[in-house]
Amino acid sequence: MATPSLSLQLGPLSAASPDALYQQIVDAIKREVAAGRLAPGSALPSFRALAEQLLVSIITVKRAYEDLEREGIIFRRQGLGTFVAEQGHDRTRAVRRAAAGQALAAAVKAGREAGMSDRELLQLLREELKMFSEDTGHEHRRRQNS
Repeated sequence: MATPSLSLQLGPLSAASPDALYQQIVDAIKREVAAGRLAPGSALPSFRALAEQLLVSIITVKRAYEDLEREGIIFRRQGLGTFVAEQGHDRTRAVRRAAAGQALAAAVKAGREAGMSDRELLQLLREELKMFSEDTGHEHRRRQNS
C-alpha cells in the first residue's frame, strides 16, 4: 500500500470558476480516481505539497481531503499519509452514474416538453454518442443553428 507520493496532474485551478477552489480539487481527484489514473492504495501528496503545487492555501487542500475522506474516496493514516481508498473508484463511479442518470432524466423531460417522441429522443442520444465517440472521448461542442 505504501506507494510513493506523487505529483498530481490536476490541471489549473481557476479563481474565476463558480466552484470554490477546494471543490475544484475534490472534482479533479474524483476524476483521476474514476479514470483509474489514481489506483486504490496510491499515496496522495501531503497537504503542504499539494498546496504548493496548486498555489493554494493548506487549508484549501485540507478541506478538499476532508470532503474526499468523508465520501470514502480517500483515507488518512497518522504518520503515513493520505491514500486512495480501496472502494474509492466504486464510490466515485456510483456518484458519476447517478449524475448521468439525472442528466438523462432532465434531457428526457426537456425533450418531452419540446414535443419529442421516444424515437426522436433515442435518435438524438445515438447522434450524441456517435459524436462523443468520434471526438475520442472528449466533450464536443454542438454548433448552434441560428
